[in-house]
Amino acid sequence: MRLTTSRKWIGRKWRPRLATVVVAILVLVMALPLVGLFFFRLYENQLIRQTEAELIAQGAAIAAIYARDVRDAGIPPEKLGAPMPQMDESASRSLDPGGSIDRGYQPIEPRLDLASDSVLPTRAAATPAVADPVFAAIGARLSGILDATQKTTLAGFRLLDPRGVVIAGRDEVGQSLAAVEEVQEALGGRYASELRLRIPDQPTPPLYSVSRGTRVRVFVALPVAVDGRVAGVVYLSRTPNNIIKHLYGERGKVTLAAIAILGGTLLIGLVFLRTISRPIHALIERTQRIAAGDRDAIRPLDHHGTYEMAELSAAFLDMAEKLQARSDSIQTFATHVSHELKSPLTAIQGAAELLRDSGAAMDDAERRRFSNNIVADAGRLNLLVRRLLDLARAENLAPSGETTSVGAGLALLPADNRVTVRVEAGGDLGLRISAENAAIVLANLIDNSARHGATLVSITATSASGTATLLVGDDGAGISPSNRARIFEPFFTTRRESGGTGMGLGIVLALLKAHDGTIRLVDSDRGTRFEIILPAA
Repeated sequence: MRLTTSRKWIGRKWRPRLATVVVAILVLVMALPLVGLFFFRLYENQLIRQTEAELIAQGAAIAAIYARDVRDAGIPPEKLGAPMPQMDESASRSLDPGGSIDRGYQPIEPRLDLASDSVLPTRAAATPAVADPVFAAIGARLSGILDATQKTTLAGFRLLDPRGVVIAGRDEVGQSLAAVEEVQEALGGRYASELRLRIPDQPTPPLYSVSRGTRVRVFVALPVAVDGRVAGVVYLSRTPNNIIKHLYGERGKVTLAAIAILGGTLLIGLVFLRTISRPIHALIERTQRIAAGDRDAIRPLDHHGTYEMAELSAAFLDMAEKLQARSDSIQTFATHVSHELKSPLTAIQGAAELLRDSGAAMDDAERRRFSNNIVADAGRLNLLVRRLLDLARAENLAPSGETTSVGAGLALLPADNRVTVRVEAGGDLGLRISAENAAIVLANLIDNSARHGATLVSITATSASGTATLLVGDDGAGISPSNRARIFEPFFTTRRESGGTGMGLGIVLALLKAHDGTIRLVDSDRGTRFEIILPAA
């Protein structure tokens, strides 16, 4: 009833099953690569950097050709633009491939970041302007190269003179882009790149809309240095490759990666099912069988899975085994108690009925005999109840931490004329047990010896490795081989007629167990000898 009530109480609140939690975790694990792609935009950002690097490489090639033509045209320095910044002189040499001094390589690294850089509005329209005829002639010669390159690379090319006027680049030739932020930076001799919103010339496919990279365009402004001054700007732009399109192009590798992730996830789920879920369900099934009274269920599981599950299973089954043994012990104990109480109660009832029914026909001697029987049986009942109480206290005793010695325990015993008690050795040896409990143990052993005809009880105590050993022997009749295995059973006695209850040694055993001690019957040439082991003080 209590178990059913507990299950009803537990069932009131919804709780996910272990399998549900595991599936949710595995789905989350499988989704992590997609989260990295779309939430953190790692792959898109890599495509942005790749596009910027390609534009830098193409712009460097165009800049080298343009710088050569400017030198060949013999354009005087006053027609060139601003001087290249001194702090970036080594960098300017990489933008001045025709320079006579080799000052080493200083590559321009891509620096755009889709996650952190702000996306600027679409580029402002060019404004009307007039180009210098000398630069316009150079731009006209290079227009064919730019157009042919654009057909292959799909990048937009604009070649600007030192004032920012377009001298090559299709429909914007003769117009100025000097007001554009990145162009201003390049006219000052510094490399610049920006992300801008693109102007779509055709509808974006719905599937591509998940990619932020489809909505931006990469702009790169590369200054061209001639003799330490800005001779012009190569202005390039291109829409980066779309992540969906790129992944589709790599669909074979993506499919293999997805299969590997799915296979790994299923393997994790299988391992979890084998090592955790399956043993838990097996343990639940065992619990239900044990609760139903199936003794065969108290055995190890077929599969434990993990060390912790094996430990849990062993601890649970050990607890179930002890509870079952405890239940059997209580049942046996109850049977013995009912039997022990039934005999004197029956005798008392019979004697009382005879006294009631016989009346005046019973003489005084018979009446006295039946009355004495009632008193004797009542006394036996009283003794049984007291011994049961002593046994219950002993079995539920908590050690007090007190210490005593054999001599101190014997000092609490009343004088017994039936036997002589002699301490052979170790009378002052410290024992981890209170003097009162030590006296109870010794009193029961001495009483048993006296009841079996002993006249002398000898006690020897020794100590070694933190434990004390007591040998308690007598010169009585001893114990027959057939009874040696049963002497610690409750209610077992061979002296029932003389008032024995068979509980003395049971009380001794319970007291010693409560103090981490043991007692056993050992061989002896004469009489009976017990070996008691207790922690030494």
